[in-house]
Amino acid sequence: MAVKIYPGKAFPLGAAWDGKGVNFALYTENATAVYLCLFQNNDGNEAERVQLTERDGHIWHIYLHGVKPGHLYGYRVDGPYDPANGMRFNINKLLLDPNAKAIAGQVTWHPAIYGYEQQNTKELDLSFSTEDSAPYIPKCVVIDPSFDWEGDKPPGTPFHKTIIYELQVKGFTQLNPAIPEELRGTYAGLAHPASIQYLKDTGVTAVELMPVHYFLNHPMLIDKGLENYWGYNTIGFFAPDNRFSRSSDNGSQVNEFKAMVKELHKAGIEVILDVVFNHTAEGNEMGPTISFKGIDNAVYYRLAEEKRYYTDYTGTGNTLNTMLPAVLRLIMDSLRYWIQEMHVDGFRFDLASTLARELHEVDRLSSFFDIIYQDPIISQVKLIAEPWDVGEGGYQVGNFPPGWSEWNGKYRDCMRDFWRGADSVLAEFAYRLTGSADLYRDDGRRPSASINFITAHDGFTLADLVAYNEKRNDANGENNNDGDSNNRSWNCGTEGDTDDQEVIKLRRRQQRNMLTTLFLSQGVPMLVAGDELGRSQQGNNNAYCQDNEISWINWEKADHDLQEYTRNLIKLVKEHPVFSRRRWFQGAKIHGEGAEDIAWFKPEGSEMNEEDWNAGYAKSLGVYLNGMGIKSPDDKGDRITDDSFYIIYNAYEGDLNYKMPPAKFGEAWEKVLDTDSEAAPQGLLKPEQEAKVKGRSVSVWMHKRQ
Repeated sequence: MAVKIYPGKAFPLGAAWDGKGVNFALYTENATAVYLCLFQNNDGNEAERVQLTERDGHIWHIYLHGVKPGHLYGYRVDGPYDPANGMRFNINKLLLDPNAKAIAGQVTWHPAIYGYEQQNTKELDLSFSTEDSAPYIPKCVVIDPSFDWEGDKPPGTPFHKTIIYELQVKGFTQLNPAIPEELRGTYAGLAHPASIQYLKDTGVTAVELMPVHYFLNHPMLIDKGLENYWGYNTIGFFAPDNRFSRSSDNGSQVNEFKAMVKELHKAGIEVILDVVFNHTAEGNEMGPTISFKGIDNAVYYRLAEEKRYYTDYTGTGNTLNTMLPAVLRLIMDSLRYWIQEMHVDGFRFDLASTLARELHEVDRLSSFFDIIYQDPIISQVKLIAEPWDVGEGGYQVGNFPPGWSEWNGKYRDCMRDFWRGADSVLAEFAYRLTGSADLYRDDGRRPSASINFITAHDGFTLADLVAYNEKRNDANGENNNDGDSNNRSWNCGTEGDTDDQEVIKLRRRQQRNMLTTLFLSQGVPMLVAGDELGRSQQGNNNAYCQDNEISWINWEKADHDLQEYTRNLIKLVKEHPVFSRRRWFQGAKIHGEGAEDIAWFKPEGSEMNEEDWNAGYAKSLGVYLNGMGIKSPDDKGDRITDDSFYIIYNAYEGDLNYKMPPAKFGEAWEKVLDTDSEAAPQGLLKPEQEAKVKGRSVSVWMHKRQ
């Protein structure tokens, strides 16, 4: 292929098409030579190999006139192969561009993709492989970035009004009969009117997509006939994974992703990406050489004191070195790209404590946070941390800086404990219900800093949480040794499937109890796709490798009663701002009203005192929310007022008669929701009249504003 070669420019990194040709730029500090390899097809036959001779700082670059979108490429990088000192250059290995905007094909797990000679059994990774890996490595794709966004604008839903729906693109669409078969499992399937209408009918305001950055499977799973379903094994931080594309992977997956975002935005639904910047798919010293390891291992990864080995805070074999500016720039460039070019609305950072580590300790003032805080683009979108990693001191719930929200693991644990009837959790239950002020208030954050969840992709589904005491992960091929054994679950008296109607009724009530608690708590609720439909994984609490019916939503087996209950619950929350306050409760008298903005009651109708909170046996309480006690104004500066609510949470096994609050809190109460589907109507209740509350249930009463 004949192309004209020019020096090119150091920026932007990656492959940038300008309408006439492509500028290629790659960062590597320790390389001695860099070669750009062009391919006509996604095989191992190079159409042309061009050496990059221009270098500005540590950026190697070249411009090829005549190269067009759709062209396939990769790199070969030469330098010292000295694993003992952290250097693993190997010119025989074709490498993915870290800044590639699209990637075609999948890795073929072959000995050639490893930098060392696998037949050498003594100090295996110190050997040197001369076998060419190009036939087994996917290829980067030059893309045309143009796209008709039709004036797309982000919905801009305020965080305190956000309702997150965590889903996996394939699992949400694969079995949906309302979606054309050729679109199932794809970005286009998620953009289909049937998908969008379902999301709108449910009432969610944002979808949080499990990893869609280009990721790798793992040979261990392939050998077992399994797949990496969750996607937490990234190797391409700019490229939407082609496995979720209905079209060919010649770069069209980029436009398919953009079209999906555009359609979701038209429906007022934001798109949040679950991103994995803490590690890559290359693993430790025994892992393959696919990209970063061969481009500059000692720069991109955190190495141990003995540089042959990797520092691993993630449990995956390696950790990206966010202490170095080049790696930080890679992450920030990726985030800006997905915001500016792909129009996403926020990010959830997997194992975010890893990104905050300076040397060993987790440092909330690390350079990672500093850069995001001052960035005028990244700092303006929704930023959500998974505030832990597997390293020492990695559990950092409540310790991320202002501007960040967090997956509140303490909320999850407390709510599970409360509803399975644990002792001595009532005081913490109150903290979690009101936004976890003990975790977030002191540093100036709002209740929206707490991303409340009871289930997530990792762990039991909601239906399994009330049906299994023990995990059932045999299908993962690890003898049920994987996954967490401490689930804080309760099977309601029988393990797994049952025909016992009383157990079935209790399980249904428990699911409604936890959903109701989730959505009526202050903070940002996160619902896992399928929980509103009663989706089960048959007790598998670690379905990361189950790309099949275990993980996919089975729409034909949906619990439509639970679905309708969830929709009505979300509708109630969205109609009443008292459930999504922007500011903290004060617990103080509201001027002219004679009642607090929030109050807590015992069954006999008296307010709770300090001794009541510390009573280990207590498993129920009533919560009064004053609709006239919302101090924050609306967007126009006007006062927000609402109806008042009285919510009775009864985790006790027995039925209770709960007195309604005294007259100063409300003159008449109407029941608007009950998790006991068989509860008899009670009509309007006056002050201090008794409400009949089923054991293990929630009863919600409303006092209309006069």
